[in-house]
Amino acid sequence: MKFASSRSRKRLHLLTGACLGLFLLTHFSNHALGLVSVDAMEEMRWWFNLLWRSWIGTVLLYGSLAVHFILALESLYRRQTLRMPMREALKIIFGLSFPFLLVTHVTNTRIEWMLTGYGDGYYQVLPRLWSNPVNASLQSLALILAWSHGCLGAWFWMRGRDWYPRYFLFFYSFAVLVPLLALLGFAVGARSLDVGLPSETWFMPARTPPEILGQIRLSIMTTLVAAISGTLIARAIPAGGKVRITYPDRAISVAKGFSVLEASRAAGIPHLSICGGRGRCSTCRVRVMEGLERQPPATEAERATLIRIRAPDNVRLACQLRPSHSLSISPILGADNVGVKIQPTEQEAAGRERRIAVLFCDLRDFTLLAQQQLPFDTVFLLNRYFETIGEAVESTGGVIDKFIGDGALAIFGLNNSIEEACEQALTATARIAKGVEVLNRNFTSELERPLRIAMGMHAGPAIIGQIGYGRASSLTAVGDTINAASRLEGFAKEYDAQLAVSADVVRYAGLTVNDRESYNISIRGRAGTLETLIVQRAVEIEAMIDAAKQASGTPA
Repeated sequence: MKFASSRSRKRLHLLTGACLGLFLLTHFSNHALGLVSVDAMEEMRWWFNLLWRSWIGTVLLYGSLAVHFILALESLYRRQTLRMPMREALKIIFGLSFPFLLVTHVTNTRIEWMLTGYGDGYYQVLPRLWSNPVNASLQSLALILAWSHGCLGAWFWMRGRDWYPRYFLFFYSFAVLVPLLALLGFAVGARSLDVGLPSETWFMPARTPPEILGQIRLSIMTTLVAAISGTLIARAIPAGGKVRITYPDRAISVAKGFSVLEASRAAGIPHLSICGGRGRCSTCRVRVMEGLERQPPATEAERATLIRIRAPDNVRLACQLRPSHSLSISPILGADNVGVKIQPTEQEAAGRERRIAVLFCDLRDFTLLAQQQLPFDTVFLLNRYFETIGEAVESTGGVIDKFIGDGALAIFGLNNSIEEACEQALTATARIAKGVEVLNRNFTSELERPLRIAMGMHAGPAIIGQIGYGRASSLTAVGDTINAASRLEGFAKEYDAQLAVSADVVRYAGLTVNDRESYNISIRGRAGTLETLIVQRAVEIEAMIDAAKQASGTPA
């Protein structure tokens, strides 16, 4: 069942799916006209038949249906494990189940029309369907399953596109309204015939002998069952022996033909894959430690993705690499702790004034960096950066107030003294700087230039409270101290430094500033100037804190 290249299969699958989607859209639009009248449905049906009952339309429709179904079976056959995300499973289940629901409808309409020429218009079909609640329910269920399968397929294709977030609301509304209007039109059109037709019309018999249609239905059903069963049996038969995949902490044996990602899923090993294993992102990539030279070469699609992220020669996409010989790998991106840390619970005493230390942290030139990365990789990298900030802040006793774009606001001193809060905030800046250095080392082959941060920090009085509306409300701080810290973060960028910290913070923390150059900076909206230290490398702060503790006799 293996034919054509991977890229050709994907293109053919996409084209046949688009053709079937167009058929569903025009068919459902025809149904929706039942909200106007059955006459409007019949008038639209003339144009519908002109397109889809012509020999070109018939070849396109049934050719696309057959090819799409065969490609689905071939994809199921190539899938070495049935462990998959829920959306993928639903797409497959919907795609394989709705043909069974459509068999009766197709035989009673198009096939009967082809055999006898008997009209299959809405005046004939609606009474026949509506007279039997089971048939009406099955037809409605088939409509929903077919549309859901198409929407899931379109979503898998669109979600990685740059333009998709801008049009998400439109696509979502469209996906909901089309089947809803079709079902309403189907029901309203059928009910409107209650008055216009004699009662015996509701039980109008088919012109083709029932036993002939029954035989046709049985043949189609048998063919579908045989095709699906044969595929499942064929994929269960082991072929080609096994290969051994060695991970950093374990080794597994899988049948040849498994991709590395499928092997991970089958063994229950967490393996990140944001795009679902379609080669559209690089989050599943692995570093091949041993055995690369004996593996099949990268496909055109995999090669294009690896070139875009500037991956070294020993890096492959786990979803595309199907080992032909044993190998040792190391996943580059971990599947754990991908998201951002959850903020601590809001303090009980909201709406109070308190002296706190405030830290602003921003990622420099991230917009330019995002333009050079795949969307999935941009999101992953940004989340790892936020994770670094969150761990540094929380491990030193602070609270993440909010993430804004590629920046973060952290608060220290909600439950301790201003002196301790300033020391914690300074320690957090050093840990953030170290964490960013680790990110740069881990992503050195994917980044054209290393990540750079700019931080601003100030301490003073602020209003702490639960601010916002509904679910968008959170514990936050407002006041001149926050504005000053934000402006200092901008000054850090101007001086091409990692940290601009007010002398107030340094003194509260018990550090000396006599041996460091300071600047008196004017801040818009604030009277006077603010004495500020510019620290080129924030990791130097740790040495300053340790020196101060040794001088005071406090254990470091």
